[in-house]
Amino acid sequence: MFRVAKDTLDQPIPPQALQPASALNSSVEPDYLTKGSCAYKRASIALFLSGFATFSLLYCVQPLMPLFSKDFGITPAASSLSLSLCTGFLAFSIFLAAAISEGFGRRSLMFASLLGSAICTIICSIVSDWNLLLVTRALQGFLLGGAPAVAVAYLAEEVEPRGLGATVGLYIAGTAFGGMCGRVLTGALVEMFTWRPALAIMGLLGLAAAIGFFKLLPPSRHFIPHRGFDPKFHLSAWLGHIRNPALPCLFAVSFLVMGAFVTTYNYIGYRLVEAPYNLGQTALGMIFTVYVAGIFASWAAGKLGDRFGAFRVMPFSLLTAAIGCMLTLLSPLPVIIAGIVLLTTGFFMSHSLASAQVAKLARGTKGHASSLYLLSYYMGSSVAGTVGGFFFAAAGWPAIVTFTVGMLVVATISGLSAKVLAARSEPKSIFVPAE
Repeated sequence: MFRVAKDTLDQPIPPQALQPASALNSSVEPDYLTKGSCAYKRASIALFLSGFATFSLLYCVQPLMPLFSKDFGITPAASSLSLSLCTGFLAFSIFLAAAISEGFGRRSLMFASLLGSAICTIICSIVSDWNLLLVTRALQGFLLGGAPAVAVAYLAEEVEPRGLGATVGLYIAGTAFGGMCGRVLTGALVEMFTWRPALAIMGLLGLAAAIGFFKLLPPSRHFIPHRGFDPKFHLSAWLGHIRNPALPCLFAVSFLVMGAFVTTYNYIGYRLVEAPYNLGQTALGMIFTVYVAGIFASWAAGKLGDRFGAFRVMPFSLLTAAIGCMLTLLSPLPVIIAGIVLLTTGFFMSHSLASAQVAKLARGTKGHASSLYLLSYYMGSSVAGTVGGFFFAAAGWPAIVTFTVGMLVVATISGLSAKVLAARSEPKSIFVPAE
């Protein structure tokens, strides 16, 4: 007797499935990382460290932008390039890594990505020329893309299905925790020292996380490298998703909502360090703890989307974000903080809903659809995050709110259009190569 699961009859049968059941049962090590096992726990912790390192190193410069403007004598828009260049190169890195990662080991690629990014952060702490700092941050963004591009792919290949959700959830928690710590911890360190030692410490923490990741993560056992690179196949896959009427609308939602979110976070510090607030770096950093709201908002969005439909919930999430932006126009600091909370909540809800719908509506090669979504996501951060600086320089904070609310209005229209187009589109009219 051979053990072959019924639901795998339409897929290639792995070699281990053709072994007698007795041979499988006598194996010393489980084929997959089994929930509750030591290897499973190590992988979960390792991926948490990966998520933490990736996003703490990415966003650690955000609370430092007013200090960059002061020390280097640059405008807010120029200062924002320290994040925008990093996220822009990260977008293309993820986009490319998703296509070429099949020829490399998951574990090695993620480790090299985290290690290179940590070293770049340390270099940023010692350079004295602004242009050299920007070049280093751009290189950091390109190197950083390898980790998020293949992290979930590693988990999907190595972890048994019934334990996959928990490990992916822990990885996402690590990304949210890293994004918050990159802002909050850097702000506290600046208050204790200056921004240069603060960046150096963040780089060293990222280096420690990278080493811990490599030591803890079990080597891949199911990854099979594919020799060669077929540009025609990848181009056909990407074009197939672009021809799907609903998906470009969701990519637009990704670009716009991320642009509104990052623009607000980029420039709110400039407003709050000035009179009448005069916040220090620690107090300014603590405001970013509202990022925690995003963890719960993502979970709530999934529940509400399952119950009422993602396209029904999405407009309310975008409206929540827009109301949050408008509240920041008022003067009382508690109201401004409440506005940031609402913006953060609405952003994470809409991001969760849109990304889930991309995975649902994509026909074949879902990894390519995800890479297009992430490209739009990080390009929104890069482009809008810098363009917002020109609005801020021209007319102050009211111009920022006008800019961000305008993007959220267009995002709402795009989301509603995706709903209509998804209902009208016929699967037979779209050709996308099989995985």
